[in-house]
Amino acid sequence: MKAYQKGILQAIPAQAVYLSFELSPQADRSAAEAALRALQSLADGERVVAGIGAQLAALFGAAIPGLYDFTEIPGATMHLPATPAALWLWCRDSERGALVHVQRHVQQMLAPAFVLRQAICAFRYQDGRDLSGYEDGTENPQGEEALQVALTADGGSFAAVQQWEHRFDKLDAISQDERDQMIGRRASDNEELEDAPTSAHVKRTAQEDFEPEAFMLRRSMPWADGQQAGLVFVAFAASFAAFEAQLRRMSGAEDGITDALFRFTLPLTTSYFWCPPVRDDKVDWSALGIV
Repeated sequence: MKAYQKGILQAIPAQAVYLSFELSPQADRSAAEAALRALQSLADGERVVAGIGAQLAALFGAAIPGLYDFTEIPGATMHLPATPAALWLWCRDSERGALVHVQRHVQQMLAPAFVLRQAICAFRYQDGRDLSGYEDGTENPQGEEALQVALTADGGSFAAVQQWEHRFDKLDAISQDERDQMIGRRASDNEELEDAPTSAHVKRTAQEDFEPEAFMLRRSMPWADGQQAGLVFVAFAASFAAFEAQLRRMSGAEDGITDALFRFTLPLTTSYFWCPPVRDDKVDWSALGIV
């Protein structure tokens, strides 16, 4: 296996910013290549994890097997916005101020070929919990299993990214016992509830209950902007299949039962990216023909 982007498997950082870029109207292959070469000085796969969107691959005429844009889930009873982007960066650090400068430098390097579409400031909450109070990523694969789940043989990884906005007024109106039933775990000790309803999030997304099993490595972080807040859901895997299987069941497309999460939170975005391996401690753009 080639060297992978280490940030994918490392622990969630204290602070992060997620940057999504689209190609500028005047961008051509030459301008985009120059921008990506410049970005390599920062995109080491650890402090800055990088993902390529289908739009960017198309500009270079690159065939990346398994990479495509999210469109929709047929039969879904909930709205799942499709928000494709050309380039995605997960900038990670222990200090928010450092990320201000990272973002500034990234935008300088990528201009004028890329235009910033969205920047989401995120952070670690307590011991890795969502702002709803529940632990996130409880059953993530560990060790060698995490490598097998998150990475392809060439060291790449497919990333599914969603920004969810929580409606805390709705959550506040629900008792703690009912919240636990909605999630399928107790917030107090993270123990799974065997008598939780079929709509409970844990039951909707039990990775081993799918055929084939739908395992992926979740690396989600809470976000906040003024009075708005929620979770940036990020899942890395060897393909988008596991994510789509879980989203079909969550959205009611599989059996008409929607995940209880939708009672207080909704997705604002859904985007797909391919995170290439690294070479000489820099993200390797060779799949785009940049060597």
